[in-house]
Amino acid sequence: MILRRPTVALAVCLVLLAAGPARGENWPQWRGPHLNGSSTETDLPTTFSTTENVTWTATLPGVGASTPIVWGDRVFITAQVPHNKALWALCLDRGDGSVRWSKPMGQGFANKQGNTGASPSAITDGKTVWFYVGNGELAAFDFEGNETWRRNISEDHGPFDLLWDYGATGLLHGGRLYIPVIHGVLRTGPGEKSFLLCIDPATGKDLWKQPRPSDAAREAKQAYTTPIPTEIGGRTVILVGGGDYTTAHDADTGKEVWRTPSYNPLPDPNFRTIISPAVSKGIVTVCAPRGGRRIYGAPLGRSSTWAWTRKTDAPDVCTPLVWQDDFYVLVGTHKRMLRLRPTTGETVWEGNLGTRGRFQASPTGADGKIYCLSMNGEAVVLSAGEPFEVLHRTDMGGKGVRASIAVADGQLFIRTDAKVYCIGRRR
Repeated sequence: MILRRPTVALAVCLVLLAAGPARGENWPQWRGPHLNGSSTETDLPTTFSTTENVTWTATLPGVGASTPIVWGDRVFITAQVPHNKALWALCLDRGDGSVRWSKPMGQGFANKQGNTGASPSAITDGKTVWFYVGNGELAAFDFEGNETWRRNISEDHGPFDLLWDYGATGLLHGGRLYIPVIHGVLRTGPGEKSFLLCIDPATGKDLWKQPRPSDAAREAKQAYTTPIPTEIGGRTVILVGGGDYTTAHDADTGKEVWRTPSYNPLPDPNFRTIISPAVSKGIVTVCAPRGGRRIYGAPLGRSSTWAWTRKTDAPDVCTPLVWQDDFYVLVGTHKRMLRLRPTTGETVWEGNLGTRGRFQASPTGADGKIYCLSMNGEAVVLSAGEPFEVLHRTDMGGKGVRASIAVADGQLFIRTDAKVYCIGRRR
């Protein structure tokens, strides 16, 4: 049947009305929808506090460094109860912060560096949410809290061998779940210990396990990094940092197809890696650990030399943000932000954030702004443009704050230690 013009117009209007209002971006994984710390969200608040522009505040049953993961009307987060170290996976209501459901995730831990079992962030695809915690427990739930499957990576593949306990977040990409275990030397035993594990997210079964050898010494073998996907020569690869190198692995098979030169030429036996890779314009940033040392730019898939080297201001913990192609490097120990050109390492600007506390949470970029959160709970909003400019600074409270700020559908989600603030317009 052929529709006349007025009827076609009416049909289009009805379809649009049925579809409902446009929805903004979600925040489905630790580094957001683009896996680089950025979001295309706009109309985000520049100024806020614990009372200004607050939609709701939720008090969690415990502490943790996991970033709020947001999809639609749900917020997913983990917490570790201080007195008994019980780990919980939580689903909060996006509208008011109330707990929709909670699930036990076993026993956690605490160490003098502040890591807990609630450091890894949840992951979701909008239908299923996967919770992974530092004791190795990995579980899948539907959005109503029904468990689909559960297993323990440490029990299935051997104890984690890390000086400061496990703290990496997995990656969901291309219908696969990637779990990194970059460790070694504390426990004795034969064979190469570090590996990248690929799991079927629907069943929880292993698809492959790729050993990741390294000639790093002692603690330098160990890493707390999250995998990042990119492409080399049209092939999808998974980047993994740690053990003195960043490596690229075929997303389908796990086979290593490329690695950087060592970022630990001395070598230093204490070079554990916390910073995850960031990629822009065919260059991956590699930040030498411990702060104050070198930042490298490595051309993906090409040569065995660095494209450029910056000899100062390497961060120790914070993963760089990619925003409008540039790298924004938060030097947490020095409370400074650098904006670098990916292909040359040229400094566009740099500046002091003016906080009391240092930073371990990674920066978030959206709406022409950069959002940072110090370990003292001091939130800093910077202009992402030129020149360097602090737009807002406020104290959100807390201590030992390590969770990055999440952005979704016009709102900010700020986790201090045992609190989550939803900042921005009401939906």
